[in-house]
Amino acid sequence: MSATPISPERRKQIVKVIFISLLLDLISFTFILPLFPKLLEFYRNQESQQGSSNSVLNRIFLGLNSYKQSFARPIGDRYDIVLLGGAMGSLFSLLQAIASPFIGSLSDQYGRRTALLWSMAGNIASVALWLAATDFRTFLASRVVGGLSEGNVQLATAMAADISDEKQRGPTMALVGVCFSIAFTFGPALGAALANVETIAANPFATAAGFSLFLIVIETIYLYIYLPETLPASRKTASGVSSKDAKAPATHSRTNSHLLLNFTHFVFILFFSGMEFSFPFMTYDLFAYTSSQSGKLLGFIGLIASILQGSVTRRLHPLRVVQIGVIACAASFFLLGRLTTERGLYGAASLLAVTTATVVTGLNSLSSFEAEEGERGGKLGNHRSWGESNANSLIPAPATGSLTVIQGQLGRSCGPLLFCTLYWWAGRDVAYAIGGAGMLGVCALVFGGLRAPLKSLQN
Repeated sequence: MSATPISPERRKQIVKVIFISLLLDLISFTFILPLFPKLLEFYRNQESQQGSSNSVLNRIFLGLNSYKQSFARPIGDRYDIVLLGGAMGSLFSLLQAIASPFIGSLSDQYGRRTALLWSMAGNIASVALWLAATDFRTFLASRVVGGLSEGNVQLATAMAADISDEKQRGPTMALVGVCFSIAFTFGPALGAALANVETIAANPFATAAGFSLFLIVIETIYLYIYLPETLPASRKTASGVSSKDAKAPATHSRTNSHLLLNFTHFVFILFFSGMEFSFPFMTYDLFAYTSSQSGKLLGFIGLIASILQGSVTRRLHPLRVVQIGVIACAASFFLLGRLTTERGLYGAASLLAVTTATVVTGLNSLSSFEAEEGERGGKLGNHRSWGESNANSLIPAPATGSLTVIQGQLGRSCGPLLFCTLYWWAGRDVAYAIGGAGMLGVCALVFGGLRAPLKSLQN
């Protein structure tokens, strides 16, 4: 027996709560993105002044330097901070790959609302540690806690699927993507501005951390007051139908196996995350870009992606959305490998904006069509774990229940290291050519393997 349908008014109210809370969460989450270089440099200088040669940070730098020396092309010391930021991003993704399936499965068992509030408690602890981080060890602890507890996007996407029928699911998923694009357009700029306001000498970034904590606390209170349970099983109980009286649900017919969806997500993120991580190297080497110029470029990508998600993505079938995105991504790889002008760079950025607005949103929608009501949180979480984006991502993709999430996070943990190695051993042209060839393989999976779910065609 299916869950009791939600009235249009009730659904509209829940979508509003999801949108506002997710926007608050992601704006807070993106504060730290432009601060990473200066933040890590601050801790490095701090430990150099203290003369602590056996500290956690110095041991990490020794490991990174050993890794750099293995390249045929030497990497200058100016990239130490970039490499460390990438390593921390990979750590964050790996921790999310571990935690996301559990968060998704717990939400299937105990409810989305309960799982989300526990996730928010972890987020509050993570940002509070950042606020108190007067040394690198505390800051590292904040990232570990954040990686293990971050489930907001994953659960928001699962809730959006809970309250949407087959016709509504694609547009609702696109709204989640709009939150990402808006947050990644304005959040980093706000974080950079707040970092210029020094309130605690021992932690120059305390103002940004404090405001981030304020937003997270407000979001938690808002969710506690206004968010109802959306898990379909809870609506059955609320309707007065006991489990004994309920008829056995009809057999769920799947068009695409979760294995195929997860593998597609994994391969896509594997190549795409490598390209993302190489972006700072490339823009610095070719055009000597500063942090503000890089922020402007990312803001351009976020703005275009927001427009596309709000106007195009939500109106197209999820499969068509994915097809458009992977073609644009393959084209951007080949263009990035050969461009010589800033006009070409912004042309590639436009293609990346199309990818940002489409691929992961479409794959999440397809995965939600293939999941039964009782397993939606778990399946979507695994999907995200195999291929989801992280805090350093150009394409912050929504997290859903469990299989969808593991593939993305694992891909993002491996992609930067592999692509960086290729970039410095063989050069930009070869690295992006191989990346483009890999993305053509993803196109083959999408066009040759994925099909439109039957439910998505009924309306």
